[in-house]
Amino acid sequence: MEATQEFIYRSKLPDINIPSHLPLHSYCFQHISKFSSNPCLINAGNGNIYTYADVHLTARKVAAGLNRLGIRQGDAIMLLLQNCPEFVFSFLGASYLGATSTTANPFYTPAEIEKQATASSARIIITQACFAEKVKKFAEENDVKIICIDEPVAGCLHFSELSQADENDIPDVNISPDDVVALPYSSGTVGLPKGVMLTHKSMITSVAQQVDGENPNLYFHLDDVILCVLPMFHIYSLSSVVLCGLRVGAAILIMQKFEINTLMELVQKHKVTIAPFVPPILLAIAKSPVAHQYDLSSIRTVISGAAPMGKELEDSLGSKLPNAVIGQGYGMTEAGPVLSMCLAFAKEPFEIKSGACGTVVRNAEMKIINPETGASLPPNQAGEICIRGDQIMKGYLNDIEATKEAIDEEKWLHTGDIGYIDDNDELFIVDRLKEIIKNRGFQVAPAELEAILIAHPNIVDAAVVPMKDEAAGEVPIAFIVRSNGFEITEDEIKEYIAKQVVYYKRIKRVFFIETIPKAPSGKILRKDLKAKLAAGFSN
Repeated sequence: MEATQEFIYRSKLPDINIPSHLPLHSYCFQHISKFSSNPCLINAGNGNIYTYADVHLTARKVAAGLNRLGIRQGDAIMLLLQNCPEFVFSFLGASYLGATSTTANPFYTPAEIEKQATASSARIIITQACFAEKVKKFAEENDVKIICIDEPVAGCLHFSELSQADENDIPDVNISPDDVVALPYSSGTVGLPKGVMLTHKSMITSVAQQVDGENPNLYFHLDDVILCVLPMFHIYSLSSVVLCGLRVGAAILIMQKFEINTLMELVQKHKVTIAPFVPPILLAIAKSPVAHQYDLSSIRTVISGAAPMGKELEDSLGSKLPNAVIGQGYGMTEAGPVLSMCLAFAKEPFEIKSGACGTVVRNAEMKIINPETGASLPPNQAGEICIRGDQIMKGYLNDIEATKEAIDEEKWLHTGDIGYIDDNDELFIVDRLKEIIKNRGFQVAPAELEAILIAHPNIVDAAVVPMKDEAAGEVPIAFIVRSNGFEITEDEIKEYIAKQVVYYKRIKRVFFIETIPKAPSGKILRKDLKAKLAAGFSN
């Protein structure tokens, strides 16, 4: 019996030597002697500029300060911050100690933050004064210290406790490449948010796959100004913006929150060259009636990630961004995060097709499998995308079962996304096996919302599925089975959810239904509900 042929795809770029034996901070600053006096972080809010030498020194001071507050190798700190230089100082400072940073959205509700802080065993929470109230009660009850980066709040420490420590007080730690340095939370393909263990080795590998080598897949250089408007707590921004920027010596322009006119003003003022965006930001630029009043011609690269970008949107940006190469990357937190990247971004660029999500990154392997049989598929046949390489996660924190479901015995990570690779090695994503909803690039786990809905006394059963939305990509909508004799309304349900979750998880529409369709196993048949939506189901 002849062996079945394995179809495995690799980058068109040659593999490179990746120094993944180093700790992440050493790798980021490996070439700092070439650009130590160059601007590293520019705070758009107040105009403060930190050179590479400043950032290198402050990160070491923060490491010493964290150590003085009792943080040791293997401990976790939580970064509950909007974009700011202190995020970078803290993340790198923790790395110096061999500690882990768990990153969380500061707009989460107190309950959402507590879940993550508890699960990750965070011993310190670094935040802004306006978010400190959300975690005060939790911190008091669990002996967790809160550090504010702006004005100090009663009962909280100020960031200067860290940034003014003596950098010579960092203890000697022996960091292994397999030690966890970042712990973002992701729902994976199914279920509730889980801690994704990204090691020094996995994060270095992912950055190197993007920006290292003689012909980098993503060509950044030290004269670039990279706009950091995407939230640093999201792995796309942390890896492809902050860490890639640090590695090459570029200036990183930090914008705390997205506002379209301010963004265009900053591009013009700072002559931004690299713009890592998500489709909603590109849509805002395409639709802006005043975009022509700003000079956006300095932008040479627009990277779109976190959600698919349509061809129409890409085409409509040509006149607004006249000198930009616009392309897509494809990432997933568990994959470290980048699986594929547009080769038009390379130093020696390749011709690409509109709508493609790039080509698999170097030093990695990709295959497309039949979800039923597991057999690998030839070009132009759609199946589940799988990736293998040193960049993928170590696993989910304290969840062996979920890790086994995600990473098979041959070390392939199963993404839950459906796509195909064409004859030119370009990846196209067509569907999703996994349940996750992507609202403006943020993950919404249906299981999380369903658990909250079913806890309501007037709701017997509930299912949450995505509905297409031009601005957000997808929004969560709920199918509800009411308890007998109770007349709970759509508005009451929306309000009930809104009080308990961050804004992008809020339910957009509610549909009432007799029963939720389920398989014999009890699994919700989401396809049936999506089909009802597509057919114009209404209350």
